[in-house]
Amino acid sequence: MNSIKSTEIFSNGKISQIITGDKISNLSRYLPPETVVITDVNVNHLYGGYWSNWPNIAIGVGEKIKTLDTVNEIYRRLLEYEVDRSGFIVGVGGGIVCDIAGFVASTYLRGIRFGFVPTTLLAQVDAAIGGKNGINYNGFKNQIGTINQPDFVLCDPVVLQTLPKELLTDGISEVIKHALIAEEKLLDFIENNYNAILSLDLQTIGELIHHSVKIKTEIVNQDEKENGERRKLNFGHTLGHAIEKVTGINHGKAVSIGMLTAAEISTKKGLICSDDLARIQSLLKLMNLPVNCPSNRLEIIDAVAKDKKRQAGQIYFILLAKLGKAIIQEIGFADLAEYIKESKFLGS
Repeated sequence: MNSIKSTEIFSNGKISQIITGDKISNLSRYLPPETVVITDVNVNHLYGGYWSNWPNIAIGVGEKIKTLDTVNEIYRRLLEYEVDRSGFIVGVGGGIVCDIAGFVASTYLRGIRFGFVPTTLLAQVDAAIGGKNGINYNGFKNQIGTINQPDFVLCDPVVLQTLPKELLTDGISEVIKHALIAEEKLLDFIENNYNAILSLDLQTIGELIHHSVKIKTEIVNQDEKENGERRKLNFGHTLGHAIEKVTGINHGKAVSIGMLTAAEISTKKGLICSDDLARIQSLLKLMNLPVNCPSNRLEIIDAVAKDKKRQAGQIYFILLAKLGKAIIQEIGFADLAEYIKESKFLGS
């Protein structure tokens, strides 16, 4: 039996509550009468009965719908429903739904209240946590967005049982990221319980989600707007986003390769040892995550050049000082390009 646990993010005098272990069937307890549900067609088919008393907007699936066109259509529907400043939006779905719902709520009528019910592991441990809400533009991820905290995030591990296996491993990639940057004990937990995690043992998954959420909320509470400490959450993502753009593979798989390459760079800089790098590679393989990318290195370099975190030829790049501790270093883009060209995990 999973116990209900709660973690908070404090933002501008407001408390955002992340609840782990409560059930999606209890969603109505969290919703005011003026709620509109934003979900996707697949989630609506599986769980739509839980919000049949509220107006709902079911969007398509995949990164291709995370656009201004989708946002405009939702605005139109909200106007049809005559949603005013007292309205409330709840996004029920994976990271794409949560990103879109959070962005719409943060911009419609200059901002109305909202909450999330993430239905993928990736969303429960990362995408729905921390207040980043964004949409893609011109083929690049999250180029337009806001930082605005939801009233609540309801994480029900039971809904993960409907996930395809590859989407489960996408979420595990982000959990491993949290372990690598902040808590080696979580790394030990994953290694010691990998069978239970992959078989979706609810007790183990519940603990995994709670510990991962706790790490992220502690970082966000220190640096909500990403001026310093929060940048560490980008570990593996500078290269991961580029790999995702070039190859089209899922986010978590791209981040897996990005993390391993960032760890490789950490090794070359003398921050961690080769045994640490080998341990990371072994764990990623154990969790059915990829450890190399066959794409052309020059295409990856070109995609990194368009990264939104690049400033005046420099990138705030996240490295490992040791397992369980990340550091932020400014790396020149030309130097990073050389590391990419030399990496044994990237391309041809």
